[in-house]
Amino acid sequence: MADLLIVVERRQDWKSFYPTDNVLTFQEYLTEARGPLPRGTRVLNLCRDYKYLSNGYYCSLLAEARGHRVMPSVRTLNDLGRKAIYGPRIEELAPTLKKLEAQSTADGQREVEVVFHFGTFPGPGFAGASPMAAAAESAESGAEPGPVAASGTGPTPPLVSLARQLFEQFPCPILRVTFSTSGPRDRPTPWTISSLRAGRLHRLTDQEEDEFARALDHFSRQIWRQPKSRRSARFELAMLVNPDEQMPPSDERALKRFVKAGRKVGLDVEIIHKGDYGRLAEFDGLFIRETTGIDNHTYRFAKRAESEGLVVIDDAESILRCTNKVYLADLLQKNRVPTPETRILSRDNREDLAAAGAALGFPLVLKIPDGSFSRGVVKVQDAASLEREAAALFKRSALLLAQEFMYTDYDWRIGVLAGKPLFACQYFMSRGHWQIYQHGAGGQVDSGDFRTMPVHEAPKAVVQAAVRAAGLIGQSLYGVDVKQQGKRAVVIEVNDNPNIDAGVEDEFLGDELYQLIMEDFLRRMELRGRK
Repeated sequence: MADLLIVVERRQDWKSFYPTDNVLTFQEYLTEARGPLPRGTRVLNLCRDYKYLSNGYYCSLLAEARGHRVMPSVRTLNDLGRKAIYGPRIEELAPTLKKLEAQSTADGQREVEVVFHFGTFPGPGFAGASPMAAAAESAESGAEPGPVAASGTGPTPPLVSLARQLFEQFPCPILRVTFSTSGPRDRPTPWTISSLRAGRLHRLTDQEEDEFARALDHFSRQIWRQPKSRRSARFELAMLVNPDEQMPPSDERALKRFVKAGRKVGLDVEIIHKGDYGRLAEFDGLFIRETTGIDNHTYRFAKRAESEGLVVIDDAESILRCTNKVYLADLLQKNRVPTPETRILSRDNREDLAAAGAALGFPLVLKIPDGSFSRGVVKVQDAASLEREAAALFKRSALLLAQEFMYTDYDWRIGVLAGKPLFACQYFMSRGHWQIYQHGAGGQVDSGDFRTMPVHEAPKAVVQAAVRAAGLIGQSLYGVDVKQQGKRAVVIEVNDNPNIDAGVEDEFLGDELYQLIMEDFLRRMELRGRK
């Protein structure tokens, strides 16, 4: 287990297991108390809470930013958080679930909870199911209390097979699976999976702790696997838009130009909306043209499209990485991409605030990790306002970012597609304001002017920094924001799903901009078809 690092929320969470130097607390991992760990380090995230923006969520997020191989991944955490995402993938397990029809519980229960550790199941079939103290964990996670867990001896092959298949789909150390059935007692319906949840180490029973320890010992000697995906062959592209969005990434004229460009290169582009989730399998690609977020339907669309074998821009991995500024800051710093001086602030360590003020000086910029369009970003003038603003933002997130304040008349936006610069824009600050967007009363938003130019006319240092930063995220479509002061060019953030509006980003390239993006879709589809 020398290459396996175990991260727990509190040191006491590991007290039931064999003492080892491989165990770190989340705070130790966050601050790299033992020094930087090499890329490729395997990290087992056993924090107490995996909810969005919790310590457990950030543990997986930072591990990925640092090049560590983490379980569960951020993708898995988000998958398990929404039945709309994991539900369709459970349908693929129907053949195995049918084999459970002959199983029955000892007292005819209609709902049973089974705990899998690293894709293994050491217990019996449902016949040995008995109540367990799971109500506390269910209440803590917001789930309905009630299910029971299996216990006893002699595993049944269907559950062993199911444990392995679920682990391939949702690699998670502890997985709590709720099975349910209905119908008359003498003619019950087949068992179905009604709930999947990531289990918590500190909530395991004594028996489950023993089973977990054995599974961990075995698993630490195995190869970590990635979920499988399917393929497709037809060339039809779905373009997801929200006609009611106030600040969409593409206006109506730009959307029409995408459709026209697709037709020129041989793609049938159809505009779809949120209600078309069930139609994704009809297409060969998905182009998301509404503001993305892992807590809304755009991420679910990306995930479902990828599971169906579609080419997706922007893909779910890019959405995950770009929508959180903590991940981006850590990723850019680790890879020596120039950025503003940055500090990560933890809600659990109030000393971070004073240290950030001393290191960065005032004014400084305080950011919520998942803000967009200048929202959730405040300028702090002194230590008192830092305390006040941080307290308000910590109600929304366990971590915040503090950055040095760099005023410029404009920010550079470099569009990058498949690792190559696509367009260059200057976004000027809103009149009398220090940001591009100024949000007023009643939802009113003011923005500054812009200037678009050929990529080769933009400063070389700006373009190089943008391409390097985008390459760390992936090979999709990105908009990289860069500030320039003299010879210094620093990356502010990388945006998935960047703005492409008619008369703005396309001012220099015109229709060619849209055609280049459609040609890249076609290239990816042809490659996937050949595979």
